[in-house]
Amino acid sequence: MGTYKFKLPDIGEGIAEAEIVAWHVAVGDMVKEDQQLADMMTDKATVEMESPVAGKVVKLAGEVGDQIAIGSVLVEIETEGGAEAAAPAVEETEEQQPLADGIVEPTPAQAEEIPVTATAAAPKAEPAPAPAPEPKSAGSHAKVLASPAVRQRARDLGIDLSQVRTTSDRVRHADLDAYLLYNGGSVGGGAPARADETIKVVGLRRKIAENMQAAKRKIPHFALVEQFDVTDLEDTRAMMNRDRGDNPKLTLLPFLITAMSKAMADWPMINATYDDDANVVTRHGAVHMGVATQTDGGLMVPVIRDAQRMSVWQLAREISRLSDAARTGKASREELSGPTFTISSLGPMGGIASTPVINPPQVATIAVNKLQEIPVIVDGELEARKVMNLSLSCDHRVVDGWDAAQFLQTLKTYIENPIRLLSA
Repeated sequence: MGTYKFKLPDIGEGIAEAEIVAWHVAVGDMVKEDQQLADMMTDKATVEMESPVAGKVVKLAGEVGDQIAIGSVLVEIETEGGAEAAAPAVEETEEQQPLADGIVEPTPAQAEEIPVTATAAAPKAEPAPAPAPEPKSAGSHAKVLASPAVRQRARDLGIDLSQVRTTSDRVRHADLDAYLLYNGGSVGGGAPARADETIKVVGLRRKIAENMQAAKRKIPHFALVEQFDVTDLEDTRAMMNRDRGDNPKLTLLPFLITAMSKAMADWPMINATYDDDANVVTRHGAVHMGVATQTDGGLMVPVIRDAQRMSVWQLAREISRLSDAARTGKASREELSGPTFTISSLGPMGGIASTPVINPPQVATIAVNKLQEIPVIVDGELEARKVMNLSLSCDHRVVDGWDAAQFLQTLKTYIENPIRLLSA
């Protein structure tokens, strides 16, 4: 028998340590060669650690959430071989994996038993006086009279009709209403409280927490919300989708990205990054559009490179491809880094306004709020129009309010005029 010490390999240039985001084995487990042992995370890339040998796990380096130095022992495996082995190089796989929320509790030390000293029993408390009996309800000692509709409603609400007071010979809907009001809207004991749940903040969720904390601490945000009439744009989108052929179905997002890319040509301070350590602002010519995507592990931002060069059809394909890669854990480090601007959308759940948080070193981000059909006065006439709000957050160290307002007004000229938007 021998002990194989599997050491954490170098899993990225300049990486000194990695975080344990999931264990797939426990002490005492028998593992096979190439069986997955753990998921280790650096920045936003998760690397699967696989066992190079078969044997029994005898020691793990730490718990989920612990940071492990490169080159230190991650897992010890008891093998059939003789001498202690060294871990070979492990092939790097930079796939995003679903993050586990498991927590490994340490085994507590054995508590020393303490003899219990007998004490005199406390005097029994006197029972509280019984409340005075209330007047009898209408059906306390007889069958309660009520219509089938009232009985069904009472069953749905969980109300015992014999407990409902009535001023007539039968219980009516008004009596049920009075009963509910008298009981504060609660009939039974209410739903039981859900048990407390303790979740360790690890992996991608920890990265998100750190980035958002740094963003709100360092960046003086200001937000500006503008309403856009997208009636004509929606008609255009519907027409293009009817004749799309093999192209992907268009949502509003490719049109909005196209409009923003065009508007940034006039207002480059929006498509910028700020190195506050060097005190240098870089206004980018290319638009590398980050698209906030919700995954099981948390919010990720895959990046569309050179969005300003793409048609709405190309953008639709790229949005679909990158979103799928993020949600299935297959987005590469390159696809998750280097955005110059970020757009996020919750679709129908987007609310009417929001204050998105800027992801440094970017200096601006925009949130797409829900589309609504509302009455609008157009040329003195009342019309039903489709409108939506866009909420722009900017870094006030770099972007002035006037610049943000002008950017949104330029954006409006494209979004509300689809012919101009789609022209070269």
